[in-house]
Amino acid sequence: MNKKHVLIACGTGVATSTVVCMRVKEELEKNNITATVEQCKVAELPSKIGNADLVVTTTSYESNDIPVIRALSFLTGVGMDEDIKKIIEILQ
Repeated sequence: MNKKHVLIACGTGVATSTVVCMRVKEELEKNNITATVEQCKVAELPSKIGNADLVVTTTSYESNDIPVIRALSFLTGVGMDEDIKKIIEILQ
């Protein structure tokens, strides 16, 4: 299986991305998806997306080159199951 690379981004690359990162890692393990999950600042995304398969962000970001999921649900709990399903579908 091909190892995937997921970027988890928030404004500072610290607070909210840490929460999302832990949950994404848990869900990937449950679904037997091998991936590197990397936290970063949204401002760093343009220089990092070339090697990534997916961006999960807690803030606004768009890309024509890579799938992006805006996952505020990981912070609010509302719609989280749907976002997890999207992440798994993209990485499988």
